[in-house]
Amino acid sequence: MKKTIGLIALLAAFPPLSTDMYLAAIPLLVDLWQQPLATVNLTLVGFFVTYCGFLLFYGPLSDRYGRRPPLLAGLLLYVIASLLCAIADSVEHMIIARILQGAGAAAASSIAFAICKDLFASQLRQRIFLQIGVIVAAAPMIAPVIGGLIIERFSWRWVFILQMALGITAALGVWFMKESLQEFSTERLNKVFNGYLRLLGNFRFFLLTLALSILGIPFFAFIAVSADIYIKTLGYSEQQYGYFFAANASAFMLAPLLFTRFARHYKLKHLLPVSYLGMLLASLPMIFDIIPQPFRLALPMWLLTFFFAFGRPPGNNLILEQVEVDVGSASSLMVFLFFMTGACSMWFISQAWQDSVRVLGLLGFFSAAITLLSWLAINRLLQLKMPT
Repeated sequence: MKKTIGLIALLAAFPPLSTDMYLAAIPLLVDLWQQPLATVNLTLVGFFVTYCGFLLFYGPLSDRYGRRPPLLAGLLLYVIASLLCAIADSVEHMIIARILQGAGAAAASSIAFAICKDLFASQLRQRIFLQIGVIVAAAPMIAPVIGGLIIERFSWRWVFILQMALGITAALGVWFMKESLQEFSTERLNKVFNGYLRLLGNFRFFLLTLALSILGIPFFAFIAVSADIYIKTLGYSEQQYGYFFAANASAFMLAPLLFTRFARHYKLKHLLPVSYLGMLLASLPMIFDIIPQPFRLALPMWLLTFFFAFGRPPGNNLILEQVEVDVGSASSLMVFLFFMTGACSMWFISQAWQDSVRVLGLLGFFSAAITLLSWLAINRLLQLKMPT
């Protein structure tokens, strides 16, 4: 089971592995190609928009043909696209290659959650999600440090060579993995996509997914603008930026561990509002500029990340708990909404704001406030199915 959990964690970590390792290169590419930040950040936005679109494609395919075939196809595309990124000689070339990379990475993330649903029962699955959350948290901690070291000592191109190697490793793991889906969908392929229509009619699933997806807005915005703030505005090196980013990502590892302890004594419906309220309060120091830099960004963002990670893994499990059929489609739609709202926030934060840190704080405050109010309303009116 450990090997399976490790493989699922690697697949789930493809988005941070594909972005965080590359972030320190963004200011360098702005200067190298003489392009504004908003243009270079299209390499991030394009990745996530295409990633989101293909999430909806892979989920139904995995319900119809099993988890392994679409996973292998997506990972092969990811490997080829990573090589194209490594040899890019213009921002246009890089944007196209990153779009292809997003199309391949979508297979890994979308089907990883479906495999988890296939293999593990409800309560065990929540514990597995927490374990995967801790493992995946290592990706944004280690990736920017490795990326910063590679960029300073070698070249940004080697970052994508390493991503290509990770894609090959994941593909080998899937090749030797047994098929996890026991009952294949018998519908014709065009009918399989009707699962999305059925999910839209599942109000508990859809409204909960939408409410929790909003929480990702400040984190994607942070991904898009953090390198520009730390490197170009505050004057830190690429390697130092990697340490700042890794320190922030440490919250992703600590929070699920703390949640596991609290979950032994408190019900999920009482713990999740703590996550949303904590995010709301953590955003305030960024809005009101009450502490000096770099702590004005680093400390509140760490707390905001901590409270987000405290509720995100059990929130994912709670979302899937509302679904009995169309699990692959549900997993894809859940991740699609999360990353699509994130891609929009990346575009928004990349505009020429006078104080990007304040904008980050406002995004965190309002996203947490909306989710908190939505959670209270959905839980009261629709009586969510809780893990047993």
